Amino acid sequence: MKNFPPIILASKSPRRQELLKLMDLDFKIVLKEVDESYPDNLTPEEIAVYIAQKKATAFDESVSEDELVLTADTIVSIDGHILGKPESEQHAIEMLQMLSGKVHQVITGVCLFYKQQYHSFYDVSDVTFRTLTDEEIINYVTKYKPMDKAGSYGIQEWLGVTSIVKINGSYTNVVGLPTEKLYQALLKMQD
Repeated sequence: MKNFPPIILASKSPRRQELLKLMDLDFKIVLKEVDESYPDNLTPEEIAVYIAQKKATAFDESVSEDELVLTADTIVSIDGHILGKPESEQHAIEMLQMLSGKVHQVITGVCLFYKQQYHSFYDVSDVTFRTLTDEEIINYVTKYKPMDKAGSYGIQEWLGVTSIVKINGSYTNVVGLPTEKLYQALLKMQD
């Protein structure tokens, strides 16, 4: 295993934390409030990277040269609509109704801030849901409260394990962090 610099994970997502643990990486969590708005003219991929970079710039002055800041942002895109985190239970239900029986894209933008340089990338996974009943959607939203999840669902929860027919791309990207691409990016930064 390579010796990576001390990693600061700028995310409160328990899913991202678990993925870094599975990668055998040591990290600490430091959170900063960041405005997650973005310009209207960006593609979904550009939005995810833009927000990840915005989160990283919040650390410009507060990290040492040897620390690496890891930020990420995950969005869901379907038919030209960007689905971030739902604003209410009703909004979550509406999002899941949009995703029902269709293919959507999960896009995670990642930014690594190290030695005053930004290294950004993204990954895209196509996810296909079976057709969901309104009862299933309402029960899921009521029981699992997916208010902190882009697109209103977690692939590792009931809806993900009972309703996703197919994934084309990285599973961990859908969870919230494309770990294979992250690992390769970390290795390149060691060179």
